[in-house]
Amino acid sequence: MPTASGDTGADRCRAAPTGPAPARPRPVALLLPGQGAQHVRMAAGLYPHEPVFSAAMDEVFTAMGEDGTRLRADWVAERPTVPIDHVTRSQPLLFAVDYALGRLVASWGIRPAALLGHSIGEMAAAALAGVFDLSDAAGIVLDRVRRLLQAPPGGMLAVAAAPGELGPHLHGDVVVGAVNAPRQTVLAGPREPLAAVAAALAERGFTCRPVPSLVAFHSPAVAAATAGAEQLLASVRVRPPDIPVYSGYTAAPLRAAQIADPGFWARQPVAPVLFWPALDALLGDGAFLLVEAGPGQGLTQVARRHPAVRAGRSAVLPLLPARLGPPRADRQAVAAARAALLAEARLPERR
Repeated sequence: MPTASGDTGADRCRAAPTGPAPARPRPVALLLPGQGAQHVRMAAGLYPHEPVFSAAMDEVFTAMGEDGTRLRADWVAERPTVPIDHVTRSQPLLFAVDYALGRLVASWGIRPAALLGHSIGEMAAAALAGVFDLSDAAGIVLDRVRRLLQAPPGGMLAVAAAPGELGPHLHGDVVVGAVNAPRQTVLAGPREPLAAVAAALAERGFTCRPVPSLVAFHSPAVAAATAGAEQLLASVRVRPPDIPVYSGYTAAPLRAAQIADPGFWARQPVAPVLFWPALDALLGDGAFLLVEAGPGQGLTQVARRHPAVRAGRSAVLPLLPARLGPPRADRQAVAAARAALLAEARLPERR
């Protein structure tokens, strides 16, 4: 998830949480990224070297049937047949990688105390927490993707400004699609109106950066395409979460009524993402070690701005490198993160 300035935070990437060691282990909360975090071969350097991660990825691919076979082939390819930013690749692969990394962390003996997903990351959180069976979650993701194929061409734009500053400049169905930080807002809308808004904002001195997306996620532009998604969701069994899930759509822990409401899940591609308010709610409930379990370090960079992290009460730890590198970089990053997590949890290394 790029910032409006284009800084990925790589210069500040460390193998351990920042700040002094806490007096007692902090509970772990997983941050699960969504659209914009994807890149070619994201986390593929772990496959097949991390057996738990690899088995979880294969489980997702199997649940997705023939689509899963094509997804796996494009995921490990240097030159995918379908571009990674296409909705049929970005969304299901982000879901799969987030889910598999969550399973990997759990295999280290770390039980997360909370989950917070951004966009499609909330579906991964729901699967990890047991709200949906993996097979059902995979089917919901594929159904969402197929519907979004019918959406008009659109996009997303990260702007270094508060939502209130941008309101007077929005038109042509361009809306606030996500609030990632106090001055990091993502706009979404149809392609041509979004381009016009971007040009006007740049002319007025706003710093803007496109978010890798070919769809206007989290805007009314996709409402017609996603209509009817409730039918599948109404047929799927849901359960109370085994782990609290802080919703990026309500900025609060998921309630039973929301979990049971097919419309709540069906509206997610249209509804704005309130990541910063959700993060604020999570960190307002206590100190956490925030672990970004997904590609890149976009959520890590955002979370480092939070007052609770800057004050040292909470800390942030990414699992993967900030950007695409050689396959060994994925393995080295995960090994360093694992050591840091086990050290904070006072757990011994297990071979």
